[in-house]
Amino acid sequence: MRTLYIQPDICTGLPEGCCVVSVTPLLRELILHAMDIPPLYALSSPDERLMNVILDQIQIMDIAPLELPIPKDPRLKKIYDHLVARPEDNRTLEDWGKVVGATGRTLARHFRLETGLAFGQWRQQVRILEALKRLAMHEPVTTVAMELGYESPSAFITMFKKALGKTPGQYFAGS
Repeated sequence: MRTLYIQPDICTGLPEGCCVVSVTPLLRELILHAMDIPPLYALSSPDERLMNVILDQIQIMDIAPLELPIPKDPRLKKIYDHLVARPEDNRTLEDWGKVVGATGRTLARHFRLETGLAFGQWRQQVRILEALKRLAMHEPVTTVAMELGYESPSAFITMFKKALGKTPGQYFAGS
């Protein structure tokens, strides 16, 4: 992992808050090369031009959809705690309502208000984050898919590609 520190007034169009970004192979190589550049490089030098290319590439990076808003409502928090521990659970909001003492409609409304996501989208985020963790530990795609509650590896791969723009194999290629 490499960390870049950029003065906000140097580069426009940066995200306002902390986020995860998808680093292209080009940007990865530029950053690795920049590690050998002294912190106080000469202006109008090849080093400055390289740094400007890095800034250009950063401005066009895609933000990865990896944020998981955590609800505060005690009923939603109970669902959160359970699904983080057991992301394969496929219960509907109506089923959850019986467990936490609310109607499915009430839970759906509160999920949207507190997280900005529908329950299905939010649960998918839980699963994506868990899948990324497991795949990064080199667990087989089939194992991850089945243990996260998907009916087949192809259904999991389709969801993964829709969410992150790449299949798991493409996402982790070269890592």
